[in-house]
Amino acid sequence: MIHITDSAQEHFAKLLINQEVGTQIRIFVINPGTPDAECGVSYCPSNTVESTDTELKFDKFSLYVNALSIPYLRDAEIDVVTYQLASQLTLKAPNAKMQQISEDAPLIERVSHMLQLQINPKLLSHGGQVTLIDITDDMLAILQFGGGCNGCAMADFTLKEGIEKEVLATFPELKGVRDLTAHQHGKHSYY
Repeated sequence: MIHITDSAQEHFAKLLINQEVGTQIRIFVINPGTPDAECGVSYCPSNTVESTDTELKFDKFSLYVNALSIPYLRDAEIDVVTYQLASQLTLKAPNAKMQQISEDAPLIERVSHMLQLQINPKLLSHGGQVTLIDITDDMLAILQFGGGCNGCAMADFTLKEGIEKEVLATFPELKGVRDLTAHQHGKHSYY
């Protein structure tokens, strides 16, 4: 689940020498599964360990992860990067912002995941995003634009020439996409 390099393990072991006996390490994700997700590492005194925490044992310490953070820390790596005069602890958690889903997940989850992972990063450059509202019985993905995309003069073009083409290429079982947004031009709109 979480890979900690040998140098990072040594780093943690050195830090724990000066802590209260029984103190270990905790890794967590704040706002998991959102674009605002942030990972953190902290000390974990023995009186803060919860019964639902997962313990990962290493040679010189244990790492605790709360139940909510576990799926978002899959494939995470902690390392120590050394520069000329200093070293820095790094934490890479590729699933923190978006939990991976299985190929057999319901279609609505897979489409929503694809929009968040592949489409929204492109729209973010214009301050926008798109959200999947529903998939109809006749296999249309109903989307809603937000942020800078709401009221943008290029929303129809973005929908048909960008989003729809990518969605249908990934999910050929869908017949198309439709925009549910009540577009209102304003200061938020991208021009």
